[in-house]
Amino acid sequence: MGAEKNIRSKILITGANGQLGRSLQNVAKRYPEYDFHFKTSKELDITSKENINKLFAHEKFDYCINCAAYTAVDKAETDQENAFLVNAEAVKYLSEACKAQNAVLIHISTDFVFDGSKTTPYTEEDTPNPINVYGASKLKGEQYVQDILKNYFIIRTSWVYSEYGNNFVKTMLRLGTERDELNVVNDQIGSPTYAGDLAEAIMKIINLEATNYGIYHYSSEGAISWYDFAKEIFETKGMTIKVNPIPSEAYPTPAKRPAFSVMDLSKFNRFIVIPGWKKGLKNV
Repeated sequence: MGAEKNIRSKILITGANGQLGRSLQNVAKRYPEYDFHFKTSKELDITSKENINKLFAHEKFDYCINCAAYTAVDKAETDQENAFLVNAEAVKYLSEACKAQNAVLIHISTDFVFDGSKTTPYTEEDTPNPINVYGASKLKGEQYVQDILKNYFIIRTSWVYSEYGNNFVKTMLRLGTERDELNVVNDQIGSPTYAGDLAEAIMKIINLEATNYGIYHYSSEGAISWYDFAKEIFETKGMTIKVNPIPSEAYPTPAKRPAFSVMDLSKFNRFIVIPGWKKGLKNV
């Protein structure tokens, strides 16, 4: 028999098929000392308290990284029940299961908990005030985590993109092959976040066995509009597409978006030096 692997921690990852879940699967290959348990929504329905309790009864986890979320921002406006079920109630069940096992919950949240009325980056101390159902459901999930657990990291992130799933970068590249000219809103300012960098940052927290629990903001460094981001995507890819700046009113959506959702990253920067958004874009 070969020597047994010395496992440092057992880690549950929910939402394994999403952008961050798949990025974590990629990053996990570099961390053989951890025992990863990736669960897709089909393998673990987190909206079922019974399913969660059954899994936790069979396995003792040290960490749970909750990447599962209802992220269809516009659809959430008319599908409130499901948005709150996944983004809030399910988070409550996971929090309760983690508390019973003394597991650390790393929960992924969003810049959309803010209303966008500030003109300087949002800190973790700023009062959330969501302006759409998605943001409200994610805030409710955060509140459950804080009410139930002491050992948690809530990581708010923004404008996530990657090689996987549906995201702005992939949409722009697809549209760029179909059209010569695109209109993109230029009055919503935020920070694109490469999911691969966020996955690395989460593993850094675990690797450090950090215990300074609480809420943290993580995005890639830098603030831009969707219009500027689109231009940079085409430039990086070497595609010649005319991109026209338009106001949000010219492109109405069911859900309101914050006009400014840039986050202050100084608290997270104590763990890791956060790369700029252009570096992540080049990786993709």
